[in-house]
This record gives sequence, C-alpha cells and structure tokens, in this order.
Amino acid sequence: MHKPAGILVSGNHFKTIANALQQNLKTSTLADATKPQPVHRLDFATTGILLIGKTSKSIRTLNQRFENKNIKKTYFAVTIGSMTNKAGTITTHIEDKVAQSLYSVEQTVSSKRFGQLNLVKLEPLTGRRHQLRIHLSQLGNPILGDKDYGIKDLILNGKGMYLHAYSLEFVHPFKQENMNLKSELPERFLKLFP
Repeated sequence: MHKPAGILVSGNHFKTIANALQQNLKTSTLADATKPQPVHRLDFATTGILLIGKTSKSIRTLNQRFENKNIKKTYFAVTIGSMTNKAGTITTHIEDKVAQSLYSVEQTVSSKRFGQLNLVKLEPLTGRRHQLRIHLSQLGNPILGDKDYGIKDLILNGKGMYLHAYSLEFVHPFKQENMNLKSELPERFLKLFP
C-alpha cells in the first residue's frame, strides 16, 4: 500500500495505518488469516510503499526477511546543497550499531534558496532508526524539509519532508515469485525534477 505523509504506521495513537487496515483491506481467506498489519515501519513524514501482511505466517516470514536483510528497499530523497561525490557508501555508527547506506545522485537543479537540490536514490543496507536522514545530514546534505536533522536556517516549513519509500524487492512468502513493488515519486518531487 502507499503511505501518505503525516500519519504514523503504528503505535499508541488512534490515527495510524495499522488501525485503518482492518476497515480498508479484505481479510485473507487462508486458514491462518489475521488482522492485516504492517511488517515494517516508515517515519511519520515519509511517504511511499508499505508492506502489509494478512496471515500469521506471511507476517512472521516477512518480518524475518526484513531482519535478515532479504528485502531490498529503495528510497528517493531531495537533498540540499552541492554533493561532491555523485555515488558512494555511507558507513557510520547509529546508537552504537553499524549503519550503512548506498546512495547515488540521479539529478541536480539550481535553487535560489538552497543553492542546489539533488534527487538522491538510496538503499539502506542496515535498518537503524532515521538512518537515511542521519546519513545525509552527516554528509552535509540534509533532506529537504527534515526538521530533526536539517540545517536550522534552511528548514522548509509546511511542505513536509522529501523522503519517499520507492520500492521493495523480495521473494513472495507463498508463491516464491520475485516481487518488485513500487510507489511512484510524488508530484511534489516531480515538480522539482521535471
């Protein structure tokens, strides 16, 4: 499913994706059908593809595949400022654990306010909290609209954060088919990078 910005995936709140799924998705017809639930998380401000499980076995299997890094996640972000290296690997420690992300700059445009804006393709190789946001900030190129890791004078208020979960690639837990699920870039990304 596509997750919009500004809504929690789960947690101790009424308005979450997890709470809305039961009313909006058909229940599985398999014997181990359960309440549909997300099998991974996206930040409150992140848009994009969110994988949902509808059976106990699929939820367990997909959770295990995320944990074992058998699901390839691709994101796109809009970053601020000139990026010296057009591709690379970022390796740091986040909360005393190794965190690693691949990145490549797909397109760059000039901006009066920000100098340059970059459309950056990202692939997290580990799954630390706020990993991509922290990594890009550490490069000196924070994500446009990131209020937590952005540059104080360059925070973009009211437009949201420009981080989008673009695709998930994995083997289907039952059919054993290769799956490549995508959530196309939002219109606001395309306006910056036509």
